[in-house]
Amino acid sequence: MGQKVHPFGFRVGIIEYWRSRWFSLKDAAKYIGEDLEIRRYVKSKLNNAAISKIEIERAAARVKINIHSAKPGLVIGKKGKDIEELRTKLKSLVKREVALNIIETRKADMDAQLVAENVAFALERRINYRRAAKDAVSKAMRIGAQGVKVRVAGRLNGADIARAEQYKDGRIPLHTIRAEVDYGEARAKTTYGIIGIKAWVFKGEKFSEGDDIPVEAIKL
Repeated sequence: MGQKVHPFGFRVGIIEYWRSRWFSLKDAAKYIGEDLEIRRYVKSKLNNAAISKIEIERAAARVKINIHSAKPGLVIGKKGKDIEELRTKLKSLVKREVALNIIETRKADMDAQLVAENVAFALERRINYRRAAKDAVSKAMRIGAQGVKVRVAGRLNGADIARAEQYKDGRIPLHTIRAEVDYGEARAKTTYGIIGIKAWVFKGEKFSEGDDIPVEAIKL
């Protein structure tokens, strides 16, 4: 029937962690709204820092935010100035103490969110969409991905009628739960309109949540 399930949501609780880790009966709607605001603000504020994902944990009077970035130096700033400004803003946003952890994303070309954003950035610089997508696929495969798929949709090359094209290499077992399939999406704002980009990266199989726990984190 062509029904689709988000690759991350399909595996959460089995081989993946929840991106928001907290529980509340009374204030669930409020916290969901805060989580959305936190993610939107961090992504807009650190637009050039290659943010792959943001994890949020809540305790009684404290919010812990893990920012996964391919360029942690841009997040921290000179002498930690930028990270302090970010912490102050987030503290005023959630009205609680905020702890920030900056975690480096080692293989940026294998991170699906960063792959999609790189393709979007290339399209905004008027690079041909076929070249941008094929370059992203080949880079990920060279680094060690077992399968990559990039899908672009919209008025490609300024065509009058929108269409979708996809470029694929390797295999992407979407129905295998133990397969670690990373997924990301981005938008390219071009002169002809918005072009949507989706990326899937198959990194291999894993059998527990702990297989990809980050070893090193910069605690601030």
